[in-house]
Amino acid sequence: MEFVLASQSPRRLEILARVGLCFEVIPSTVEEVMDERLSPCDLVQALALQKAMDVVARVAQEKIVIAADTVVVLDGLVLGKPVDENDAFAMLSSLSGRSHTVYTGFACVQGNVEVASFEQTDVTFRTLTHDEIWAYIRSGEPMDKAGAYGVQGLGMLLVERINGDFFNVMGLPMQKLACVLKEHFNYSVL
Repeated sequence: MEFVLASQSPRRLEILARVGLCFEVIPSTVEEVMDERLSPCDLVQALALQKAMDVVARVAQEKIVIAADTVVVLDGLVLGKPVDENDAFAMLSSLSGRSHTVYTGFACVQGNVEVASFEQTDVTFRTLTHDEIWAYIRSGEPMDKAGAYGVQGLGMLLVERINGDFFNVMGLPMQKLACVLKEHFNYSVL
């Protein structure tokens, strides 16, 4: 079975490579628009499906296209990627000492078969000082990540507790994706 990852995310590439999935990368050109009328779980699934459909039109029908989208939600407010360092500071300050939820939606498309799903994981940050936040921002790590942090890098030092799928927080809930591939595409990752 041939797979296409509709993303340039290094984290998603790493997760798929870790489980031995052979895939090519064809990034989606879809512009992410946050539709505030949608719930977080519907939003990430809709964005993932848009990305997958954009790429599936450019590949052979037998290939399975995998796309994903991640957002961080705090007090009902969706936090995407920061637009600049001040935005990153505001996001990280608001997350400091609090719990939030990470939603990742993913879509798998092959020919006429379209499946979208999502996972949610609760994350609690320890209380951060302004100096710690600025030091993390200066590392450059938060600038391309939803919620302005990456749990797999220096961002692990910000996190006190994760309740749920660690890989979901990284950007791809591999356990749930593996179930979808088996159930809908007759492909076993193991």
